[in-house]
Amino acid sequence: MAARPFVRLGARSLTDFAKSVVDPLLAVACLFGSTLAWGREIGAAEMILAALVFSLTYPATVPFRQRTRGMLRQIAGSWALVVSLLLVFGLTIDMIRVFDQNVLATWFIATPALQSAAHWVSPFLVPKLIALRGEHVAVVIGANTLGRALASQLTSDPFAQTRVAAFFDDRDAARLGNVTEAPIFGRIDRVADYVRANRVDQIFIALPMASQPRILQLLDSLRDTTASIFFVPDIFMMDIIQARVDTMVGMPVVAVCESPFHGTTGVIKRLSDLCVAAAAVLVFSPVMLAVAAAIRLTMPGPVLFKQRRYGLDGQEIVVWKFRTMKVQEDGANIRQATKDDDRITPLGRFLRRTSLDELPQFFNVLQGKMSVVGPRPHAVAHNEMYRKLIKGYMIRHKVKPGITGLAQISGARGETDTLDKMEARIQYDLEYLRNWSLRLDLWIIYRTVLDAFRDPNAY
Repeated sequence: MAARPFVRLGARSLTDFAKSVVDPLLAVACLFGSTLAWGREIGAAEMILAALVFSLTYPATVPFRQRTRGMLRQIAGSWALVVSLLLVFGLTIDMIRVFDQNVLATWFIATPALQSAAHWVSPFLVPKLIALRGEHVAVVIGANTLGRALASQLTSDPFAQTRVAAFFDDRDAARLGNVTEAPIFGRIDRVADYVRANRVDQIFIALPMASQPRILQLLDSLRDTTASIFFVPDIFMMDIIQARVDTMVGMPVVAVCESPFHGTTGVIKRLSDLCVAAAAVLVFSPVMLAVAAAIRLTMPGPVLFKQRRYGLDGQEIVVWKFRTMKVQEDGANIRQATKDDDRITPLGRFLRRTSLDELPQFFNVLQGKMSVVGPRPHAVAHNEMYRKLIKGYMIRHKVKPGITGLAQISGARGETDTLDKMEARIQYDLEYLRNWSLRLDLWIIYRTVLDAFRDPNAY
């Protein structure tokens, strides 16, 4: 039996790992430092809070590559969202009084200040530290779009400390065009001789997967070199969702379209949903009772409107809303609400404008059928129509639908009377899947609350 190759999956460089933990560790360090500065002991409550804040801030998303005009605003905004969530949790479970208020105030102020200082000096200090290990010399096989993009990013990132010395490509100069990222040293069959004659640390193969025979021949010619060899699949030039390398039944696989909520991220997402939904139900219970009574007094029929929608993996779910219309449509043909829709009652118009009609969906979240943040669920009839018209439409169902979402805070809420409006909404949904983080969820929640009474598309 042939030996199965050993493949190490999910490995990250020390530099990448350090960049992802600096901000979370600084937040924890500030908590402990503030506690000690006020003469308090670091006890179990502080350790639990440290673990919680680390999980909320890991991995760090503010880049360390360079100082930008919006860097301080991004750091302050991210930390403000974390603090807001911690305060809501603390007030909800009555734990905030366990901590010294002076400690918390000092911690809240010191953390973004220290993080900003670290980001401010990192573009100067970190490259000098990395440079102690010496510069890496790399060559790229394939002067195509993928290879040139890779070379450009390696050259522009000071943390990479990599110089791209040469391209190799079988195409002539006329077909390649103006390649400026590095000189072209010839055809692919010259790579092995070049590597032997020069100090080359890394070889990046950026050839299309259709070039398998050439790739195998190239790998065979490089067997007697000491350079590290990396294959960069051209599938990463596609419109991919949550791409990652993983293993299934012991075999390596590349995820091209996957949910962002796998493993620990799924647990974090569910816990945050439960906490936010439980707090919302607790806070808004009087409001929901008042709305229910008002609906009962102003129109006949049920208080809640229940409609079939598509949920996770395209499975049908029943979504609850406060009833805002004289009719209850849930058939094969459903007319979207318009700005001057005569089906909407006067009370319903107020509820829709303030988003109070969505409050019962927090119970859907507690049931596990929805999330607080995610792509908004559409009626089954609309799903069946748009999935045939918009490429990638059903990818939004890789996650649970949300009460609010990135599209809603980005101006894509309301009636989608033209195809391009729905396409814009879907693009925001897919962007959310590509870039999900707990901080993004908190930011969307914050913006939703802020815009609740002033969204012109809420009708």
